[in-house]
Amino acid sequence: MNHIKTIDAVHQTVIMVQVENEVGMLSTAKETTAAALKLFNQQAPKELMQYLQKNKDNLVPEFKQRWQQQGFKTNGTWQQVFGEGLATDEIFQAYYYASYVNEVAKAGKAMYNLPIYVNAALNRPGVLPGDYLSAGPLPQVMDIWKFAAPDIDLLSPDFYNPDTKYWCDLYTRSNNTLFVPEMRFDSTCGAKALFIIGHYKAIGFSPFSIENVDGKPADNLRKSYNILRQLSPYVLQEKSIIKMDGVLLDKTNSTDTLTFGKYIFKVSHDNTLGWNGHKQDAVWDATGAIIIQTSDDDFIVGGSGVVINFFCIDSTNNAGIASVEKGRFENDTWKTILKLNGDQTHQGRHLRIPLNEWDIQRLKLYQY
Repeated sequence: MNHIKTIDAVHQTVIMVQVENEVGMLSTAKETTAAALKLFNQQAPKELMQYLQKNKDNLVPEFKQRWQQQGFKTNGTWQQVFGEGLATDEIFQAYYYASYVNEVAKAGKAMYNLPIYVNAALNRPGVLPGDYLSAGPLPQVMDIWKFAAPDIDLLSPDFYNPDTKYWCDLYTRSNNTLFVPEMRFDSTCGAKALFIIGHYKAIGFSPFSIENVDGKPADNLRKSYNILRQLSPYVLQEKSIIKMDGVLLDKTNSTDTLTFGKYIFKVSHDNTLGWNGHKQDAVWDATGAIIIQTSDDDFIVGGSGVVINFFCIDSTNNAGIASVEKGRFENDTWKTILKLNGDQTHQGRHLRIPLNEWDIQRLKLYQY
């Protein structure tokens, strides 16, 4: 940190630091040295128990349930407070991992006060503590890390599994800001970037080894990032917006429903049309979009492979498309390329960005 400050404090090209990489225990859920076992059999730290009591209503459900099964005990050994088993072993280990990592982060910030994050290797369903990197900054021990590591600003997930929404939901609890420091770099990353930034307001998205991948994965991400670059004044709220959201679609999750003020958006995968010219294979390409509402009736949609139909919250009214324009932002100024109508909007039924096309469209709705 002192070195970074010396060479970079003026230019500030380094904006955040990862203090440890995928910290966690393997083969056992907790350390089994004599010193560790002695701590494990002592009283759980008083300060931790006070924190848990104070924040009882805001604890993540899986952690709170573990504590509740022991009657919300406020003192006792780790096993007396959280029960016997591997889950308690992981809680104990997480406390000491987080405490140690926090000391490292604290020392670094004393040298140069940059934001600091830790990243987690995610556990797989059905795998027991000790068989995955246990006690790291994982969702089930997030409350322990929040207490024991106050100098760490973000707890971040590394993605090497397909269930993006599930894990992002877990990592946006407890006021944790989402940052994706690693993701398996494949052709889905372009759509996932739009979804994760649009829906979760994530501050960053980093496919792993981004400089070493080409072909469709790189092409999709490049086009997705180009959309985000053009929309950055809205994403960063340098320009006024009402709401921002995002969708991620595939064959299993082929539709999503979003609400924007007085309108309901039903967003579907382009393959749901059935006549889009693409094979209806067992696996559909991931598609996605970021949607920004700029006024009551005005929207910006950027993405690929989506079809959006519109309805009114007030079911006595219908939602109509006043105009759809395909274009781009140049120096924050909208430039219309095409005004879309007729077959391009299915006679006013929907907004569509076809599969394998990456576009920005501006939309105006009305009610009748």
